[in-house]
Amino acid sequence: MNGGRVQELSQEDFTALLAFRTGLRRYLRWSEQEVRAAGLTPAQHQLLLAVRGHGAGRPPTIGELADYLLLRHHSTVELINRAENAGLVGRERDPADNRVMRVRLTPAADRVLAELTRVHLAELRSLAPILDRLSAELKTLEDLP
Repeated sequence: MNGGRVQELSQEDFTALLAFRTGLRRYLRWSEQEVRAAGLTPAQHQLLLAVRGHGAGRPPTIGELADYLLLRHHSTVELINRAENAGLVGRERDPADNRVMRVRLTPAADRVLAELTRVHLAELRSLAPILDRLSAELKTLEDLP
């Protein structure tokens, strides 16, 4: 992993990594609880975020969503089907290529996602000190011979 070099690790390195991973796990658990309280599954939340975050000037394709979600195409289609049945997304044909389906959020999903995004960003800001400390530790490690 490090080209054969033996690198000494300090107690602070382990402590920083533990703090980061613990914070990450707490964030993910907290996120799941917030998402479920809003009436979504974590997979639906991730799908909605992928649709809204795509930002390419047009709604994403199913293939693009599969890439964002790290899912196979057929699994993404199934997730989209369930989200469509729940009134969260809609599909539309690409005007330039009738074979391509694009996915858009419904107004209701857009409202739920906006509120979830607000609370998630606030929670991430609370993790900033841990991330800053880990970043400083990583820079220190990069400077080692």
